[in-house]
Amino acid sequence: MRKIQPRAAPPPSAGQTRRQRERFVQAGGMLQGYAPDFVIRIGYTSIGIAVACVLIIAAIVVFVPGFYGLPDAIAAAIPWVLPIALLASFVAPGFRLALRDRNAEGRLVQGQLMGASTVSTSMGLGMLQVQTRGGEELFLVPPARLKQVPGNQVNVVVTVTPNLRHVRSVGVMGQRLVPRTDPPVPPVMKWLQRLPVFTPIALALAAIVGDDAVALSPIPDPPIHAVLAIVAGIALGGAVYGISYLVQRRMMNEVQAMTPKA
Repeated sequence: MRKIQPRAAPPPSAGQTRRQRERFVQAGGMLQGYAPDFVIRIGYTSIGIAVACVLIIAAIVVFVPGFYGLPDAIAAAIPWVLPIALLASFVAPGFRLALRDRNAEGRLVQGQLMGASTVSTSMGLGMLQVQTRGGEELFLVPPARLKQVPGNQVNVVVTVTPNLRHVRSVGVMGQRLVPRTDPPVPPVMKWLQRLPVFTPIALALAAIVGDDAVALSPIPDPPIHAVLAIVAGIALGGAVYGISYLVQRRMMNEVQAMTPKA
């Protein structure tokens, strides 16, 4: 009898990838699953950092032209816009949803436990997979709320906020026949969690240091001086981005190599 080989799933198209990215941002982005109060504190801290960047930009525009000229002042001020843009893109979606979730009632989700782990791709959060009537749902859960989750398939009740999908409580209905044991976390997984946080910080610092170091150096021709400063900031920031991309790709290959093959 001829054996029929299953067809491989086609790679996602550009439109599907864009829609997935839009849904990811609408759900809070990197801050999805975290407690609303914690996200709000991050939001206020980010606002303070953005205000400090604006004050630095104003100080550069006011004081630097007297020493180096207006083109150099503009070139030195440009990289300080990058931290504001990064904070707006990473923090603003989750901060907006956290303000809604702060006083919102939690949504109850009931279903059969499919799997749980104290490790996920988000720093400080675990994963909980539940089979509901509408299909499988994956939640990012604080590891402390997974201590009572067993290893056997039981029914669970999850209370989750409607916007950030922060899990406030996990209830288990049924006998806990099999204790759940979590395997040791490989070091590459810990670094993979930290990389999305460290990369924007390193990128902004590299662009600022590269740009301002050249902009505040004694180069006689102001227009050429300004162009060299901008080029230096872009080059150093691009180098950091390229290195982080290669490191993340290598880490993802290591994680995929650890995954058991079907």
